[in-house]
Amino acid sequence: LSAAAADSSDSVAPMRQFAEAVASDLRLLARLHDREIDRELLSALAEGGFPRSMGLRLSSKTANDAVMILTEAVKELCWSSDDGLLDRLAVEYANIYLTYVYRASPCESPWLDDDNLERQEPMLAVRAAYRTHGLAVAARGVRPDDHLSFQLIFVAHLLDHHEDAADLTVIADFLDQHPLRWIKDFAQRISQRSPVPFYVGLAVLTAAYLEELRWVLAELTVAPDGAVPTLIIARPTAPQPC
Repeated sequence: LSAAAADSSDSVAPMRQFAEAVASDLRLLARLHDREIDRELLSALAEGGFPRSMGLRLSSKTANDAVMILTEAVKELCWSSDDGLLDRLAVEYANIYLTYVYRASPCESPWLDDDNLERQEPMLAVRAAYRTHGLAVAARGVRPDDHLSFQLIFVAHLLDHHEDAADLTVIADFLDQHPLRWIKDFAQRISQRSPVPFYVGLAVLTAAYLEELRWVLAELTVAPDGAVPTLIIARPTAPQPC
């Protein structure tokens, strides 16, 4: 899935700022769900102040709790002299995303299919949504189309290309019909079964983020003149060097 550069005209500057900030957030979350973290990415997260530097201002207690968990986890990983921490993190990534040790699939179909199977009708519906916008997953046989990372990238793509409130409604509908139907269950299972704070925080934060994004989209579709509520404007955060 790919995205194009957005229009930067003055008349849509506040909305474009919002869309770009959220799309950037979603791509970062997609990367963290996509593959294990390495030292270079960890340093970038710490230097960028992740997750407090995310563009969407989150307000729920669940989101704030997840931010605290991730902040401490990134700090521990960054400053620890234990070289085995990243190795253990890689093992936990495999437990969650590759071998499904916790029976918490990062794909939609197992959560919504009656027999909890992969690559069933829910995945085909997600694939159809991609196709509607001229997109398709490369190397389809390697990973199902309804993997969480693909869905996050898709929403980022829609934000990049939105032009009006109708386009925001399309995004809201996709969230309602797909990730919001199962992401909280995924996050809950990871939080109950994984002993690794980084992935617990990531799962809970992702679920809370998508839920709050959905609320914001509901506000934007009725806001006068496309005004962006002050609550959701991106906020800068000072870097925390590793």
